[in-house]
Amino acid sequence: MDLRRSLDAVAKKHGTVSIISAGWDPGSDSVVRTLLQAIAPKGITYTNFGPGMSMGHTVAVKAIEGVKKALSMTIPTGTGIHRRMVYIELEEGYDLATVAAAIKADPYFASDETHVNLVPSVDEVIDMGHGVNLTRKGVSGTTQNQLFEFNMRINNPALTGQVLVCAARATMQQRPGCYTMIEVPVIDLLPGDREENIRHLV
Repeated sequence: MDLRRSLDAVAKKHGTVSIISAGWDPGSDSVVRTLLQAIAPKGITYTNFGPGMSMGHTVAVKAIEGVKKALSMTIPTGTGIHRRMVYIELEEGYDLATVAAAIKADPYFASDETHVNLVPSVDEVIDMGHGVNLTRKGVSGTTQNQLFEFNMRINNPALTGQVLVCAARATMQQRPGCYTMIEVPVIDLLPGDREENIRHLV
């Protein structure tokens, strides 16, 4: 929220628009979580990622000293808890135990069960696929036991790029300031004629 506030002030000062947290999570998944909470205001939402490649975790591993190449896979274990399966190639002169300890101590991994595996070639195990399951169990009005699920199986970089394009399109419709995706009208994410989109989707 501090970043959003500081960017909001800068954007307004310069008469421009920025949209932050605009991938698929955070981003489009945030919009889905918001909708689920709106239709069941009381309850719990679980976000279960994977199985698949986490771009953020992979970048974090690559920044660890001694790592030549890396892949971090996210494995869902349920109720929003995840296992991290990390595959690395080492730079010459580094040992697995030391590098694995540094990875597990990184804030990206410290809260999750993490396994670090040395492989001859990361390229041989890499897969850009990913996914998510959003589940909300809650209450609508006084009605108990409302259950909603949203599932995706995706190519991570492709979907991230598509959401960024949607967010860039939406900036053209907003007043100066900094926004998250849940603050942007969903219709502004779409290409084409506004009235035609309403006619088609409502």
